[in-house]
Amino acid sequence: MSARLRVVVAAPLAPELCELLTTREPRIDLIVDQALLPPMRHPADFAGDPSFRRTPEQQAAYEELLDTAEALYGIPDVDPASLARTVRANPWLRWVHTMAAGGGGQVRAAQLTEAELEQVVFTTSAGVHGDALAEFAVFGVFAGAKDLPRLAHQQRDREWSGRWLMSQVSEQTVLVLGLGGIGSSVAAKLSALGATVIGTSRSGATVPGVSRTVHPDDVASVLSEVDAVVTTLPGTDSTHHFIGRDFFAGLRPGATLVNVGRGTVVDEAALLDALESRIVGFAALDVFEVEPLPDESALWQHPRVLVSPHTAALDAREDRRIAELFADNATRFLDGAALRNVVDTVEFY
Repeated sequence: MSARLRVVVAAPLAPELCELLTTREPRIDLIVDQALLPPMRHPADFAGDPSFRRTPEQQAAYEELLDTAEALYGIPDVDPASLARTVRANPWLRWVHTMAAGGGGQVRAAQLTEAELEQVVFTTSAGVHGDALAEFAVFGVFAGAKDLPRLAHQQRDREWSGRWLMSQVSEQTVLVLGLGGIGSSVAAKLSALGATVIGTSRSGATVPGVSRTVHPDDVASVLSEVDAVVTTLPGTDSTHHFIGRDFFAGLRPGATLVNVGRGTVVDEAALLDALESRIVGFAALDVFEVEPLPDESALWQHPRVLVSPHTAALDAREDRRIAELFADNATRFLDGAALRNVVDTVEFY
């Protein structure tokens, strides 16, 4: 337990949210210099305006503040190299909160030593994006069921084809890969619409709305049953290309794929082949193996792919939710309780 906690704000944070932090947890000594932080262009723009530049004197002042922190609100400049510099320069640093739900990847990229990873606990903003991403996932499942590409094509060409059958989400079986905060919200929303939801869980735990859970190693046993797949998986060594050629080979033809997790989970070359063979009837993708999605990617022009530029999680309330999460964790930190959303420094999620 600690009496006070010196928190340095390393990422853009509105003044009213600075006040929220110290109101929610009065034992925080909040250190923030707005002149040293880049202006935000939109909610949750934690990297800030790319044209922002500090003078050498400002950069020195910024680093001097970082090097006095016991806790950091945000990774400095959302830059793993800056994070590594700060950890190595600041022996008092004990906790860093990342703005991203997948902040473990940024921690991995900092290439910290085992001793440094033991010195500092890292937490993420996992969970604050759950409802927004779940809505996009539901949208993607509906778009596949209702054949949005065909509707868009016929409208563009003024083609009145006459009536044709559409699938009913209420009669579909949807596989949700990962039952964390996002997956749990997806399952709840889809089951409320009448869909049958199968989920994957390494622990065997289930959540409301899921009719059955399977271990990820056994996912092949259910692929022939599902009409749609929603992946909410983090980007780790064990999930890399989890959805690949073998996965697609087991799917029921015409299935919908929605990805609101991490782009590295899907083998995009295998996905394109699955689209061409109609194993995948429609794909709604908010994340990609390489971002921004390269101009030469065939996904841009594919008629049955919806490309979303990693924007499905953005919500006007996101900044406040992250601040509330941080304040709650600050109380836990000061009271010696377990923190929420601690990064696994083996898998980095």
